[in-house]
Amino acid sequence: MLESADRGNRFSIEEAHDADIGPNAVQRYILQKNDNFILAEDNKRVQLVLENDLDREKQKNINLLLTVLDGGSPQRSGTVIIHISVLDANDNAPEFSQTVYKASLPENSPPETIVITVSATDADEGVNGDVTYDFGHVSEDEVSVFSIDPKLGTIKVTGEIDFEEISSFEISVEAKDGLGLTSYAKVIINVVDVNDNAPVIYIKALSKPIPENVPPGTEVGIINVQDRDSEKSQQVRCSIQQNVPFKLVPSIKNYYSVVTTGQLDRELVSDYNITISATDEGSPPLSSSITVHLSVADINDNPPVFEEQSYSAYVNENNKAGSTLCSVAARDPDWRQNGTVIYSLLPGEANGAPVSSYVSVNGDTGVIHAVRSFDYEQFRSFKVHVMARDNGSPPLSSNVSISVFVSDVNDNSPQILYPAPEGSSFMTELVPKAAHGGSLVSKVIAVDADSGQNAWLSYHIIKSTDPGLFTIGLHSGEIRTQRDISQSDGMKQNLIVAVKDSGQPPLSATCAMYLLISDNLAEVPELKDISYEEKNSKLTSYLIIALVCVSTFFLTFIIIILGVRFCRRRKPRLLFDGAVAIPGAYLPPNYADVDGTGTLRSSYNYDAYLTTGSRTSDFKFVSSYNDNTLPADHTLKKSPTEFADMFGGLDASEEVGTLLFCNIRIQNTLLMHSDHGFKGKFLKKKKTFLLHAHDTFTG
Repeated sequence: MLESADRGNRFSIEEAHDADIGPNAVQRYILQKNDNFILAEDNKRVQLVLENDLDREKQKNINLLLTVLDGGSPQRSGTVIIHISVLDANDNAPEFSQTVYKASLPENSPPETIVITVSATDADEGVNGDVTYDFGHVSEDEVSVFSIDPKLGTIKVTGEIDFEEISSFEISVEAKDGLGLTSYAKVIINVVDVNDNAPVIYIKALSKPIPENVPPGTEVGIINVQDRDSEKSQQVRCSIQQNVPFKLVPSIKNYYSVVTTGQLDRELVSDYNITISATDEGSPPLSSSITVHLSVADINDNPPVFEEQSYSAYVNENNKAGSTLCSVAARDPDWRQNGTVIYSLLPGEANGAPVSSYVSVNGDTGVIHAVRSFDYEQFRSFKVHVMARDNGSPPLSSNVSISVFVSDVNDNSPQILYPAPEGSSFMTELVPKAAHGGSLVSKVIAVDADSGQNAWLSYHIIKSTDPGLFTIGLHSGEIRTQRDISQSDGMKQNLIVAVKDSGQPPLSATCAMYLLISDNLAEVPELKDISYEEKNSKLTSYLIIALVCVSTFFLTFIIIILGVRFCRRRKPRLLFDGAVAIPGAYLPPNYADVDGTGTLRSSYNYDAYLTTGSRTSDFKFVSSYNDNTLPADHTLKKSPTEFADMFGGLDASEEVGTLLFCNIRIQNTLLMHSDHGFKGKFLKKKKTFLLHAHDTFTG
């Protein structure tokens, strides 16, 4: 029977047979009690009537005991078992083991990960009991993420699962049997958060640029940090890793302020690349970082600074106006106009004149130029001050001193002081006939306004009457005899002396020296034969006349001395080798010793002045002096008072024929007359001779 048979359906049963007849034949049927069937008799036909529905799933087979009784006595019965097989009908839909299935799934689970397996059973059998699984009404996103095995009911991961996108899934699963009966179950999949999201840092506000004079603690930026994870994985700590003058101060939730911690200096660091790191508290922790660029704005807080504390410039004299002396350079670490340097000269004076009359400075380059040509003999050095100023507001400045040193150039020829220039006066030297070889005859005195090597003078005889008779000291200018004077030597000896300096190229000057070999002025020929040519100057004429007069006076004095000598039977000697006149007018206006390198050194300075008439007056020879001979910035001359004192009270006007004698010559004279008792000092007719010998001189 089909289990789907309706109640009341009848099923005929074969009749029972009894060989007896009549009352002893079959009388009635008895059906064993059961839940589904009852027995019905109609016109001796026996039928089973379905009283209750069959359920194959409850009772697949039913065995009924049917008993038949006859009417005899004793009563006899017969039994039969009716075996009823309940045929299946698709009357049961599949049933899930659970109405709601729940599962937890970590996010980022790889594909083919089994999430859960659903199970449904169908009480039917055969095709009616074959169950297949499928998703019910689901979205495309869910279909793309999960799949279900239609036979096994296993749900697997097929796509990417992100907790931050969807934290849970609710999926309807359908179970269907072979003939289409269905049932549904709910599957809830909770996605478990995994710390798979690093914190994200957002710049909300930033000051650009930052003035370098902002005080510490100034807020220069705001950042926000977000983490898409949950719970502890969402907790974030932020920090600045580098050693920079900035720090993070927590503000409201997930917000931080970037503040300064120290004084900024654009000249030291003009830009900062700050790395801000954020780390969550997940396991394992994840972190991220961002680099923030901060620029420091310049403030005019630095004055220009010169590369050197002071500068020195060296320039040769006679330079061209506009020539470059040196260059100054100042650096200002500030930016743009705050660091633009302008140079200018500070007001001041040098050697009594404004410095602007000497030099100028290029305002842009700092190059120092000479405004005019310099003369070493006028000034050797001077200082100027240059100011470097920036273009900031307010402007800042600094100063530096520049020492300008003028180097000497050999631009001055030697100037001969003695003998006087040719034609200026009548001058001659007397040489005793008894002079021995090596005797000091005269001396050429010359100076050079230059300095150093340019003022190193050398003396040379370039022409002489008798080339072998006289020689001159290369550096002293002393004229000495090379041999003893003989009777055959001419009385008149003319020497042409050249004085040359050591500059490059060397410069030179020449002078004429007139020597008379005689022991007696009476033997001297007419002076006009060796005189200089007159140059139409009244003063020169007066000098010549005065010289002749004074010479006459000296001649008388010498005759008296010679008479005394002859009376004492001593060898006649001249007290003096010669006399020369050096009028004050011949002295140069300004010859200074140059730092100890000048040409007129103390060893060759003279302070004895005589005239041809001074032999009758008291006079003295004193040692050479250093302090008053050619000092710097002074002239080589004596005051009238000094002349008067030196020549025994004579009036200065009487000194026109002044004769200059070197101490060396005096000493030489003493040595020549030593056998006559002239030693140290002596007195002669109230004429006092004070003689000092110098160790530096010999011969």
